[in-house]
Amino acid sequence: MIAFHFPPLAFGSGIQRTLRFVQHLPEAGWQPDVLSAAARAYEQVDPRSLAEIPAGTRVARAFALDARRDLSLWGRYFGWTANPDRWASWRLDGVRQGRGLIEASPPQVIWSTYPIPTAHLIAARLHRRTGIPWVADFRDPMWQADYPEDPGLRRSFARIERATVEAARFCVFTSPGALRDYQERYPFAADRFVLIENGYDESSFAPLAGIAPPAAHAGPALLLHSGVVYPSERDPSQLFEAMGRLSRDGWLTPRRLRVRFRASHHDALLLRLARAHGVESCIELAPAIPYGEALREMLQADGLLVMQAANCNSQIPAKLYEYLRARRPILGLADPAGDTAATLAKAGVTAIAPLDSAAAIETALRSFVDSLPAGGGLPDAAVVAAASRAQRTRSLAGLLERAATG
Repeated sequence: MIAFHFPPLAFGSGIQRTLRFVQHLPEAGWQPDVLSAAARAYEQVDPRSLAEIPAGTRVARAFALDARRDLSLWGRYFGWTANPDRWASWRLDGVRQGRGLIEASPPQVIWSTYPIPTAHLIAARLHRRTGIPWVADFRDPMWQADYPEDPGLRRSFARIERATVEAARFCVFTSPGALRDYQERYPFAADRFVLIENGYDESSFAPLAGIAPPAAHAGPALLLHSGVVYPSERDPSQLFEAMGRLSRDGWLTPRRLRVRFRASHHDALLLRLARAHGVESCIELAPAIPYGEALREMLQADGLLVMQAANCNSQIPAKLYEYLRARRPILGLADPAGDTAATLAKAGVTAIAPLDSAAAIETALRSFVDSLPAGGGLPDAAVVAAASRAQRTRSLAGLLERAATG
């Protein structure tokens, strides 16, 4: 399993997919080895997360540099050092260490996961040299008409993507929209494309079993957004416009609502928007915390906020499944035509408004907060149960069996 995002990385939810597969695959008869990057490549690390790697798992960590941090002068670096990604240097030692893993214990399947393209480049090289079947995992769509913004990088992504589709035994996608888009883009390979969505891990919630949902209280309701706020893909500008309108008409006050942005990585943007609309007293900018503490916070929030712009209609934020498992009321700001809104609706969530419409958000936010004391609107338990990582891993195990034997 070739994955850049793996403990001790302490940033975002990207590590959860690979980590949980590694934990659950032995139950399905598969023993994973992992090829990842050296910890020095990561911006943030949490050594405590290493304890979540199952005992006996072989993990090779290849040398890698972050071009932006390690190869820049006065904040600037050559583009080729970050093509196709900032950790392109991972490729050389990754291939070397991957060959070492294969020689020591030949695997039946090679699996790699994007959104770090270098992972697929390492897998492609190992696949070509050994002939071992390759399963390529796409946690996000790789390139689009306007992504990446740099035309040269976009062409590089397109080349890597096509080469991956042509060589991999199977390509895995995490949302129905992404699967459909890729089947239309590469009809010759459509029968090799598979859907395995993200999910939540029940064992992560087990230590929190005694955490009760918040009781009725006199203070402001807490609406939590946990994770990165991307300026384009999760553009919060219309949310703040709506909050400003509600503040001006007297409904929104610091005593009624507090919106907490946990580990947004764009605090300056959020603070600027809050000040521009006069609602800085109603928001809270909070730093990153360990994963278990982040789950605890979800369980204790009055409501959970998810944002997804229309330019990501074929993507579903990984944390959405943790939101569902937390079984707290969810406010979904997402295009009703996209996969995020469809997933919420399937779970029985009705508080959904387009992220790009301040008027719709104003109405939805007011209604959502006013309904919180009634305690309704919780995600459907049956839908939540079907989204566990253990269930997803069983699907992956079946796919690995098909790749190994066919």
